[in-house]
Amino acid sequence: MTYRNRAFRRAASFMAGVALGAWLGAPTSSDGYGLMFVSAAYAQETDASPTMVRDRERDTYYPNTEDLAEDEMRVVACGTGMPTTRAAQAAACFLVELGNGDKFLFDIGSGSAERLSSLQIPYNYLDKIFVGHLHTDHFGALHDLFIGGALMGRNVPLRVWGPSGATPELGTAYALKGMMQMLTWDMAGRAGNVDFRGYKLDVTEFDYKLENEVIYEQNGVKIRTFPAIHAIDGAVSYALEWNDLKFVFSSDTYPNKWFVEYAKNADLAIHECFIAVPDLVSKMRFTPESALLVGTQVHTAPEAFGKVMSEIRPRLAVAYHFFNDFDTGTAVYERIRKTYDGPLSLANDFMVWNVTKDDIRIRMAVTEEATWAPPLGAPAQAPSLDDRAAFAGEAGIDIADIGFSDFTKSGYWNVDDALRPIFEEASKALGREFPYPGDE
Repeated sequence: MTYRNRAFRRAASFMAGVALGAWLGAPTSSDGYGLMFVSAAYAQETDASPTMVRDRERDTYYPNTEDLAEDEMRVVACGTGMPTTRAAQAAACFLVELGNGDKFLFDIGSGSAERLSSLQIPYNYLDKIFVGHLHTDHFGALHDLFIGGALMGRNVPLRVWGPSGATPELGTAYALKGMMQMLTWDMAGRAGNVDFRGYKLDVTEFDYKLENEVIYEQNGVKIRTFPAIHAIDGAVSYALEWNDLKFVFSSDTYPNKWFVEYAKNADLAIHECFIAVPDLVSKMRFTPESALLVGTQVHTAPEAFGKVMSEIRPRLAVAYHFFNDFDTGTAVYERIRKTYDGPLSLANDFMVWNVTKDDIRIRMAVTEEATWAPPLGAPAQAPSLDDRAAFAGEAGIDIADIGFSDFTKSGYWNVDDALRPIFEEASKALGREFPYPGDE
């Protein structure tokens, strides 16, 4: 993590804490001396050395260091930006973790797979994705999570829920069938070489016209869908209900009657809020005509976001889908406040909300960027050539066409003397024989 990113996240965490404190009416000290007195008192009362951790009530969230209470929900923003992604913000993706152990992803936009990786959650638990619509900034990292998650330990199918379209060709099933066709060479090259159990996709397509209908119900969790208005027919929003807590996610939408009706009583209401129209012109180089159309009709303008939240009155409103910079974020905030005066978060990647019936805690996560595979959710299995045969059958490919032709084999350069000791080393270290290919 770069110094700039650390500094930004500390600043963002501080601002989030100030905002929440102001909302809850917590006493504050403009000069900071109140905090100094508290710290000094703590230092006098404790005999803990600097290497001991006595207080887990940190101002930042360190993934995999905190257990969720049985009645607690944690939401992590893994993508909050715009259709044109950047290093600072991936496209739309929100992870919901529940105290019963369940985890759900809402949208999986471009760039968000890297954010998920940095949380170091076993990929077997990141197996349920709910897609709001089929713009790539809302499902463009699905193939990254599908392939990369399987390589990094997921050995269960990846399950995806998404809406139908006005025609079959505009629905989720069609799109993901095309994605799997795109990955044919990729998967053919892995079958027989890796644990192949995770390279399965389970798609549930539902009617985009469903109004507040339950499309998922298990382990005390209900997820409902209702229509959204965005680009063309076939966009939806979601509501997750569990333990008397309610999480609502708009994905992309113009303000609509369904959200106003079905998002009421939300604890956390995440709704798109596009960049202000003047910034679309100055920052994105849009024409005024395009900025007005995209910023107010295709997406939800900050002023309209505020009006929606004033109507549904959630415990906390969360605005996302804009580049949250020092200048553009201020413009979004000021425009929202023209129409809404309630509790508000302006989302940024790695913002974290811990939600209980009594409290909503807002922090920023501190993550590691140079991650490897997280712990396995279930034991891995050795690869099998049976997987290659099965994949060939499913893909309609002759098994003889998966592998190397005589032409490619003619290009082998003999390095057996360098590679054979690696197999001997593994056999000695693990106490079982690993024959060198060709010696069997």
